[in-house]
Amino acid sequence: MFYHLFAPLADSELLGVNLFNVFRYITFRSVMAFITGLVYTLTVGPVIIRQIKKKQALELISEYLLELGHKDKANTPSMGGIIFLSGVLITSLLWNNLTNHYIILMYLVTIWLGGVGFLDDYLKNIRKEKQGLIVRYKLLGQIILGLFVAMVLITSPIDKSTITTICIPFFKNLSLNIFWLFIPFTVLMIVGTSNGTNLTDGLDGLATGTISIALLGLGIMSYIKGNFINAGYLNLEFIPQAGELTVFIAALVGSLLGFLWFNCKPAQIFMGDTGSLALGGQLAVIAIILREEIFFLIIGGIFVVESLSSLIQIRYFQYTKKKYGKGRWFFKMAPLHHHYQKKGFTEDKIVVRFWIIALMLLAIGLSTIKLR
Repeated sequence: MFYHLFAPLADSELLGVNLFNVFRYITFRSVMAFITGLVYTLTVGPVIIRQIKKKQALELISEYLLELGHKDKANTPSMGGIIFLSGVLITSLLWNNLTNHYIILMYLVTIWLGGVGFLDDYLKNIRKEKQGLIVRYKLLGQIILGLFVAMVLITSPIDKSTITTICIPFFKNLSLNIFWLFIPFTVLMIVGTSNGTNLTDGLDGLATGTISIALLGLGIMSYIKGNFINAGYLNLEFIPQAGELTVFIAALVGSLLGFLWFNCKPAQIFMGDTGSLALGGQLAVIAIILREEIFFLIIGGIFVVESLSSLIQIRYFQYTKKKYGKGRWFFKMAPLHHHYQKKGFTEDKIVVRFWIIALMLLAIGLSTIKLR
């Protein structure tokens, strides 16, 4: 809204001073979006938490987690994704260029997956249906979104010539064109990432912190690739209109850090599937738009490892049950953060160390920019 109100006045002067020119700059709007998102979530967070408590939308703790000391989390309200998702949508409306088709697509991703996650949380935490939304219906919602996003990008006049290209980090001028595999690949990215972030959301502040770090990397990449001069200097592909994603990402990071105020141990609220599914979808779609899927796999390595640990646990149990007649576990518990809890590490130590690893992966990912 502010962009559309004030950017057209960029050449106007008030009392001899050009006050409106800054609204044309992504850097200014990104900083303001970050601050707005942060202030919004810090302000409305307590109000939404009180309302969720009134609705008795309290987290249902799995019996397997009670032995890990999670019993005290049973009365913690869930569905906290409402706080930062509303934060990013409102903040983006204020500071983004709303005619940018990438921003419109991000709104769709946010609302769609946020809605799927909300329905799951509603069934589990308000209706007290232990299973929540049936897995196949949740998966169907993710697949439908993936198909839609792929079709929008592949038919867009801006994207259709290069969107099927994946940049290969560590190498100069090396990319892979996946052609007709782009549609199933997009679906796989969205489904895999949204479920990966959902699995990571198992300890206070773990998902919020690691996702914020991954978003920082994507924000830097969107700013570079959306600027013709910066992209050319660093020998990266210039993607018209992609720079506007920087403002959206800044709004999301600000909203997430505001949410972390309430989500750090001991958590006053959990993000629930409402937040984790939407965040995963946002990460995946941004990475696809930027042609930086492999870069994202590096900086989002935490989500990859968390997903793989659960997959390995299931497959190993099935294999040993078939071979020995009794299933065995590869990890003490999955996802991986629960494995370390079983080994005796405190929740605080696991969360902070995962954040440190996420920062290290971010540094590795960003180092590939200069190597190209």
